Amino acid sequence: MKKLLTYLFAFFVLTSVFTPISVLGQAEEEEAPAFTTMEEFQALPLAYPKFMVDNLWILIAAALVFIMHLGFSTLETGLTRQKNTVNVLFKNVFIICIGILSYAIWGFNAMYPGEMGVDWNGYFALGSPIGFTGDLDNLTNNYADYTYWSDFIFQAMFAATAATIVSGAVAERIKLSSFMIFATLLVTVSYPLTGAWKWGTGWLDANGFYDFAGSTLVHAVGGFAALACVILLGPRKGKYQADGRMRPIPGHSMPLATIGVFLLWLGWFGFNGGSVLSADPGLVSLVFVTTSIAAAAGGLSAMFTSWITLKKPDLSMALNGILAGLVGITAGADSVSVLSSFIIGLIAGVIVVFSILFFDKIRVDDPVGAISVHGICGIWGTLAVGIFGDFSFMWQLIGTLSISAFTFIFSLVVFGIIKAIMGVRVSEDEEAEGLDIGEHGIEAYPNFQPVSEM
Repeated sequence: MKKLLTYLFAFFVLTSVFTPISVLGQAEEEEAPAFTTMEEFQALPLAYPKFMVDNLWILIAAALVFIMHLGFSTLETGLTRQKNTVNVLFKNVFIICIGILSYAIWGFNAMYPGEMGVDWNGYFALGSPIGFTGDLDNLTNNYADYTYWSDFIFQAMFAATAATIVSGAVAERIKLSSFMIFATLLVTVSYPLTGAWKWGTGWLDANGFYDFAGSTLVHAVGGFAALACVILLGPRKGKYQADGRMRPIPGHSMPLATIGVFLLWLGWFGFNGGSVLSADPGLVSLVFVTTSIAAAAGGLSAMFTSWITLKKPDLSMALNGILAGLVGITAGADSVSVLSSFIIGLIAGVIVVFSILFFDKIRVDDPVGAISVHGICGIWGTLAVGIFGDFSFMWQLIGTLSISAFTFIFSLVVFGIIKAIMGVRVSEDEEAEGLDIGEHGIEAYPNFQPVSEM
């Protein structure tokens, strides 16, 4: 009798544990049950708990992407000179503020206008302020695996990233007011427009173009916007000599730059992991692994490529190699194998070294290597999906080139107009003294040695 009771108890425990798991798997495949009130939805034994977990993960991912803006701030600060620290930090503070607000006022609804052929034409949609009124669908899985609010805040964290990429490339010589105007227009107009071509069910999405988390839609957009601005802005004074030689201008704090890259790597778990758009255990864990494998491979390949090429192990190249691997895997983190992610990151790390050297050779001055990391490696990562994933290489090529070209032309025109009307570059005296004093009237390290290079 005692043994019988033991067996019955064990059967009851096993049944209690495994039956809900199997039912949950079935529930994910079935349509959500009909309900008319929040109370009815919360009473559903499986749908509401899953919804809560998915929604919580999207919000955590949004917070991780937010941390990336601190990473960009410290990375850009570390790779530039001490006398421009306040200016770099100020621009990054402005970017996250204007990015969230402009995305709420215009960008979100321009980027996600609805169904192509019904709500918009697939190429351009007008934006409008976010208009959630609290209706039941927008708070339940009738909307998605997360609420309308979670959807907005997660996407808003992405929106400011493109302008942050530009900030590093134009550092140390751009007028603050001119940059603020350009960054606002880039985030408000250009980024949502091209983003809608894929993520908003636009023409590229209809033709099978794939970009999981934004190798092109976020990173190449920022990289090619930066390229246009740098061409019109010109190099920093003294960077390139009359005899053709390039004079290195080292950053003032490699510890800050290194902290920035590790913060970015951490934030990328939200950037890529959150783009699963649910807490699916298989996909989220795969994305974490492919993201890290690519980053590590990119860091190593950039280390040894720069060591062989420059005859010394270059920390800044190693850091940019990590970022190159992260940018490279972003388009296909959910759809390529772990081995493929290693190869993608490895190649990205090699590409970024030679790309940085190439742009220096043609006198395109990018203090942080943003054009190479985000622009060139963004294209590589998008094409890699067509090589290692089950997607059309031709449409990957068409998609990444069309978005990059549009962003470059948009930026060239807009920045050119700003340059013609109000100028985009500080005076030579202000550049020599430092933008912290010239633009802000304050030094980042007032108790340290004088920062002026007058």
